[in-house]
Amino acid sequence: MTTAKRERVIKIRVTDEEFARLKGLSGDERLAEWMRSQCLGHDKAAGRRRTPVPKADPALLRQLAGIGNNLNQVARRVNSGEWGAVERVQVIAVLMAMERALQALSVPSTEVT
Repeated sequence: MTTAKRERVIKIRVTDEEFARLKGLSGDERLAEWMRSQCLGHDKAAGRRRTPVPKADPALLRQLAGIGNNLNQVARRVNSGEWGAVERVQVIAVLMAMERALQALSVPSTEVT
């Protein structure tokens, strides 16, 4: 896909039957993207818009941000050399336990409902 901005518009007139046929041929793809791929040989995936980000609970996002900040602080302390080997092993053990707990909570689907 080129990075040039698309500024030109092409308008065509079709009958209801032609329009229905074009929509049927394009399937779930947007008609303009399908026509570009058919007429110009563009990669179908190249022009697709990103999937919209699902809405998330703001309180949950604040909690996740707090967890991320805490993990960054732990990593900074571990890497600073302030802690000895025993403390670092303890931190690793706790992080591994957290990872196992998170894996137990995870679901195979990535859909958010």
